Amino acid sequence: MKIKDVMSEDVEIVSPETSISEIAKKMAQRDCGCVIVAKNDRLVGVVTDRDIALRCVAKGQDPQKATAEQVMSPKILYCREQDDADAIVKNMGQNAVRRLPVVNADKRLVGIVSLGDLAASANAQLCGQTLGDICRSSNRAAA
Repeated sequence: MKIKDVMSEDVEIVSPETSISEIAKKMAQRDCGCVIVAKNDRLVGVVTDRDIALRCVAKGQDPQKATAEQVMSPKILYCREQDDADAIVKNMGQNAVRRLPVVNADKRLVGIVSLGDLAASANAQLCGQTLGDICRSSNRAAA
């Protein structure tokens, strides 16, 4: 199964200057856990609900004043729409991520895929193992 078969094409994109409070509202309205940060038609980061909690709220920043650029994860990991779903699940585990932007052959954003999308449509057992790996990685990083 290919990523294009399971990805969501409806991706929320914000600018680096977008306030965290605005991002949180967008996440609530769309019932999603992340937004893509783009500048000049290029992906520059990702803001997750976890980034908001740990890099903004826990550090005492004002969500009205803090921006995407201040709390985003600047390292952009992505996959291609033609990639094999099982290979991407393994890649997500190795990199301890739950979501990946999806790009086409021209490196244009075409969607996003989550571990939940993959679990519902692909190898659920492999996704379960990957989630366990991600959780263990997160616990080690927090210690």
